[in-house]
Order: sequence, then structure tokens, then C-alpha cells
Amino acid sequence: MTESSRSPVVLWLSSRYENIELAMAALEEVSRNSGIENDMEHWIGMALREAVANAIKHGNRQDPEKRVMVSFDVKGDDITIRVGDEGPGFDSGSVADPLAPENQLRPSGRGIFYMKTFMDLVTFQNGDGGGGTIVTMTKNFKNKKP
Repeated sequence: MTESSRSPVVLWLSSRYENIELAMAALEEVSRNSGIENDMEHWIGMALREAVANAIKHGNRQDPEKRVMVSFDVKGDDITIRVGDEGPGFDSGSVADPLAPENQLRPSGRGIFYMKTFMDLVTFQNGDGGGGTIVTMTKNFKNKKP
């Protein structure tokens, strides 16, 4: 497959946790076709799991009637993954710092931290019409550092 013939892979998933595995299977296929090594796929997959889980839990509030959009786009040595939900949206700046002493023992609240740790660039924006959230994550998969 030549770079010019690649087009984004887009999935629309019902807000069910078991659908995280569908997103992971798509990542595996995209990785295989793009030359992403297994160890790098693992770290990208960790970020993807967190993004999809957040879209299901926080964005769509586990409403199976609402969908989660996942897209994969590979250009050169970069993979860009977008995960969108149909929820009310949120302010990413209001998320508590998981490294703050008062938050270190909390059982949740590390998803965005993991996404930013494993990917090179992570941004958040409101969806069309102000509803929902779209997280965009980019990783240069030739960079050996997670």
C-alpha cells in the first residue's frame, strides 16, 4: 500500500466497554499495514484504550444509544488517532492533576495523563455544534521512546 493510497480508517462504535476491543483490533490492523512495531503499538494502544474508555464513561455516560467515533490516519511515520463522543463536552483544563499528592491514591483520573505520556501530541476540542469532545492524539512511531 503506498502512502498516497492510504485513507483514514473510521469506526463508529456503540458506547459499550467491550467495543474497546474493536478499536484495538483496528489499531492492530493499521499497525501491521503501516510498519508500526509491536512495542510501539502497545504504547499507542494504551493511549487508545484510555481515550475510548473516557468517551464511553465520561462523554457518553455509558449510553449505548450514543456512539464513539475512532479514526486512524497514517502519514509518513506519524499516526493520528481521533476519538470523539456525543456527550456534553468538557474542559480538559479542569481535570485534576493525577500526580498531586491528594490524587495519587484515587482509583481513577489518570487517562489523560497516560494519553499525554504515550503520545507525542494530545489535543481536545469540542465537537460540531459544541457537543461532544474530540481528542486528537499523534505519535511518530519511528521514535522509539513511548
